[in-house]
Amino acid sequence: MMAYPLRKKKFRSQRAAENTSKGIAYGLLVVLAIIWIIPIAWIVLNALRVEYQPDGTYIGGVAGTGIFFPTRVGFDNFEKLWNYSFASGKYNSYVRWFGNTMLVSVFCCIFSTFLILSVAYCMSKLRFKLRKPFMNITMILGLFPGFMSMIAIYFILKSFGLCANPDSPELAIVGLILAYSAGSGLGFQVAKGFFDVLPNSLVESAKLDGCTNFKIFWKIILPLSKPIIIYTALMSFTGPWMDFIFANVILGDDSNYWTVSVGLYKMMYGKTTADQSIFTVFCAGCTFVAIPITSLFMALQKFYVEGVTAGAVKG
Repeated sequence: MMAYPLRKKKFRSQRAAENTSKGIAYGLLVVLAIIWIIPIAWIVLNALRVEYQPDGTYIGGVAGTGIFFPTRVGFDNFEKLWNYSFASGKYNSYVRWFGNTMLVSVFCCIFSTFLILSVAYCMSKLRFKLRKPFMNITMILGLFPGFMSMIAIYFILKSFGLCANPDSPELAIVGLILAYSAGSGLGFQVAKGFFDVLPNSLVESAKLDGCTNFKIFWKIILPLSKPIIIYTALMSFTGPWMDFIFANVILGDDSNYWTVSVGLYKMMYGKTTADQSIFTVFCAGCTFVAIPITSLFMALQKFYVEGVTAGAVKG
């Protein structure tokens, strides 16, 4: 007779503990979300801030007011951004930088996605002698950051005239695409996990019908792999879109061939100017360059999550 109230009390205490742990977890997530959102909100608010005159004085009010929230908002900084010309450049610099970034990112997305998926298919569905040692080597190499190879890549590209070449500065764009795409095949682990889930009977049946490995990969595996293709393409696109280190080293000093990350950095620190509102123009550039990649993630979020979760099922 005494067992029933004890079980009821135990059940209530367990439920209270679960609610407490959930409350702590959600509270921590809210705090982390606020910490993550504050810098982004500050950049966007500064992009809309129109409190400065070209001589650095405030338009009304007292200097120092509206440190976080602007006292005046508008799109003047975006207008300055689209009319901005770095040094004595012949073209609108930001538009040029944006186009260069899009060109590099699109080509890297195409090349890197094909290389990653091809290597993942080989490591998942083919069996050869050095398969396991190769996988172990790639896991070890993945522990090191990519910029450790920056000096070696710089001198290799320079020996071929693809790095900061004053005679043919446009070749630096080609060198940058090669730098981003050449080693992308080593990041095949997530895609391999997705391909491992696909039944091997599909590959074996296709081989019995006389299909080559490339035809199996192109005609059978890829049509079944939409989530991982989108995930890989997104990762391959966002890397070059946001990178600064390799672009700054490889592209040289010709402002007509910079990407947005390099151009915005030079805008802030590479040129002296009396216009104190250059920082708000810089924030406008940061805000605008985030729009395409944010739109892509929002539109393809479903496939992105499916690709990540499916690729983590089996290694």
